[in-house]
Amino acid sequence: MITLSHYLVLGAVVFCLGVAGLFINRKNLIIVLMCLELMLLAVNINFIAFAYFLQDLAGQVFVFFILTVAAAEAAIGLAILVMLFKVRGTISVGELNEMKG
Repeated sequence: MITLSHYLVLGAVVFCLGVAGLFINRKNLIIVLMCLELMLLAVNINFIAFAYFLQDLAGQVFVFFILTVAAAEAAIGLAILVMLFKVRGTISVGELNEMKG
């Protein structure tokens, strides 16, 4: 039987992977965006687990809002990434220290 603690441990592991990915690799913007998505996924796992075990639909409603924000973040982030690559020729975070209009 899978209990609530199993889901919480899974969410914590996924969240820690996202945080570790942010601290280990700060140079590639695509990996930074993927780590942010992992962190949002971990929060969604916790919301779904609590919603299921508490028999409340509010957690599932929050998941839809988080998924909407995550999709918008991914679309806008990738659009900015493509434009930065066209202008600068690189997606390295270290070389994006100055923004020119």
